[in-house]
Amino acid sequence: MNPAFQGLLTIIIGVGGCIGYFYFSNQFLDKVLYPAKGPKAGHNINRANQIRPWLFLFPAMFALGLYLAYPVFATLWYSVTDRDQGGAFVGLANYRQMADDPKFWEALKNNMLWLLIVPAASTAFGLLAAQLTDRIWWGSFAKSLIFMPMAISFVGAAVIFKLIYDTRPVDQSQIGVMNAVWLQFEGGIGSFLILRLLPGLLMISAAAAALYVAYSQVTTAMEKRGTAFILLVRGVFIAVLVWIAYSTLALALGAFTKTYPYGVPQQWLTIPGWNSFLLMIVLIWIQTGFAMVILSAALRGIPEETIEAAIVDGANPFQVFFKIKMPQISGTIVVVWTTITLVVLKVFDIVFAMTNGQWETQVLANFMYDKLFRANDWGVGSASAMVIMLLVSPILVWNVYNARKEMR
Repeated sequence: MNPAFQGLLTIIIGVGGCIGYFYFSNQFLDKVLYPAKGPKAGHNINRANQIRPWLFLFPAMFALGLYLAYPVFATLWYSVTDRDQGGAFVGLANYRQMADDPKFWEALKNNMLWLLIVPAASTAFGLLAAQLTDRIWWGSFAKSLIFMPMAISFVGAAVIFKLIYDTRPVDQSQIGVMNAVWLQFEGGIGSFLILRLLPGLLMISAAAAALYVAYSQVTTAMEKRGTAFILLVRGVFIAVLVWIAYSTLALALGAFTKTYPYGVPQQWLTIPGWNSFLLMIVLIWIQTGFAMVILSAALRGIPEETIEAAIVDGANPFQVFFKIKMPQISGTIVVVWTTITLVVLKVFDIVFAMTNGQWETQVLANFMYDKLFRANDWGVGSASAMVIMLLVSPILVWNVYNARKEMR
């Protein structure tokens, strides 16, 4: 069958089937099941109106159950069975095998690093862009440019940045922007400021931020003890933050002690440590536009009277922003932050297209892909998929909770 005709036939059957389902199901409800006539007409109309919404929800609920709920339970089952033994139940053997793999811990470490940096940077840059673009006459055009990367697929963005990080031999012109700039450094004061001081301070700032959040969690736990489960979750979170602070401080030390090969083009994506940050830049570039649009709408929703009153009382622009605007949009900031966090936990395309997890850039989703489709190890691959789901689920629930709270 001709592909064009097949596609047209699929559309006709799909659309016709939807129309037919809604028409005949409502006819059956109103004419057969609960007819609006006779002594119970009023009762039947009320019952039909109670059931009718479920008729419209059923196709979506069925599709979600078939394409979402079933794969989750199937993946859970695969994670505790061995395909090579005919699907025999092996308990937690796949999880133990996964835990013994160094690449799993590398992927988990990198995911935690992505989790710390990408949502924070995307939200901060998005908030900054939202605030500044509202102040200039060409703000709408600027917002369009900043939002444009959202229209690019992750793979397309990865290809663009792979060209930026491209390396050519020494005797050839560098088409990669990074190497074109790199070759301008010769070890002088400019090299020290940009290659040592700036990244070192950024890493120290990231470590300080992680330790500050850990300290705030400790003080909160001491003031509000809560249940044993809450304390356990807080304890794990604090441990992860301390580990992240240690890792970023190690990178800061490396920035000050590393010997740089000036005058030689660099294979940027093969340098462990820094290559992960170069991959993160791609996702930050994409997600900043999303954060900007949501936060810009929140900023526009702040009553002008509040801002005018603060200005009359002598508040400067920084005080207005941090003490008036930020508290009023804190709920939106949390929603944006957690939404980007969900994207980060599932990041795959960028790593797959740029490094394929080599040179210590492995992440959980790419690790899962390698085990499932390269090593053909469905047990360990499914176990890693369950780990990703367990990491995503609490944040998803928290995001839904905050969204409903905002609506109320």
